[in-house]
Amino acid sequence: MDIEGMHCGACATGIQMVTEGVDGVSKVFVSYDAKNGDWEYDDAKTSKEKIVKEIEALGYKAK
Repeated sequence: MDIEGMHCGACATGIQMVTEGVDGVSKVFVSYDAKNGDWEYDDAKTSKEKIVKEIEALGYKAK
């Protein structure tokens, strides 16, 4: 998904660290250069909406 508001690589790292902690998320890749991220997760434990809420709680926009 696209992520708006990242200003540096540390932003991407922060998003990756927070979303890795979401129950059900098994794999995360966030790219500052591409301004996006990929998540693999168990649909029975979490959802795209939950991941988006975690990203937006950090002050970024995800879609």
